[in-house]
Amino acid sequence: MDLFDDPARDIALGDGAMFLGAFARQFEAKLLAAVDAIVKVSPLRHMTTPGGHRMSVAMTNCGRLGWVTDRAGYRYDPIDPETGSAWPVMPSLFTDVAASAAESAGFPGFLPDACLINRYVPGARLTLHQDRNEIDFGEPIVSVSLGLPAVFLWGGLSRTDRVCRIRLTSGDVVVWGGPSRLALHGIDTLRDGEHELTGASRFNLTFRRAG
Repeated sequence: MDLFDDPARDIALGDGAMFLGAFARQFEAKLLAAVDAIVKVSPLRHMTTPGGHRMSVAMTNCGRLGWVTDRAGYRYDPIDPETGSAWPVMPSLFTDVAASAAESAGFPGFLPDACLINRYVPGARLTLHQDRNEIDFGEPIVSVSLGLPAVFLWGGLSRTDRVCRIRLTSGDVVVWGGPSRLALHGIDTLRDGEHELTGASRFNLTFRRAG
């Protein structure tokens, strides 16, 4: 049996990195309802990379800071460039789930100030990358999956390191920090499917301490 076939199993992916199977499953409906409310204020959009590439993943943010990319570069900004207003306040459920997951992975006291919300539809993907726009790499990243299953690509600190393929289902959480904080990671091309709560899509909530 594949280790990841057990939906509630916690698995160490590396030094400072944990897969928490089904950790947020009991909250998935409430988390998605909160996402709907956030999107009504700061709509999902396909951002453009500094090189001019339109990202296949639609994005928005909540919290004190939001991650954005455009021709000017990758950065965090307190203002949503599309609305000209502050990003929506991060729901307390978000911060509670993120803090609890971080503590379960060995990072107590995590208090995120940014949550990047990604929506994937079939055909969308996110290539291997590092989360390195944050000021302090001493804080972990907490990533919550909701909706359609996806294949998480988990690499090392170098692009020559082996890349593992991990199947994520709704409610799974991955936390990485410490020696694994700058590990390369991504999402393989999302396959067609239908989820009872999200339809033909997948949402990912990525919590960071950005500033």
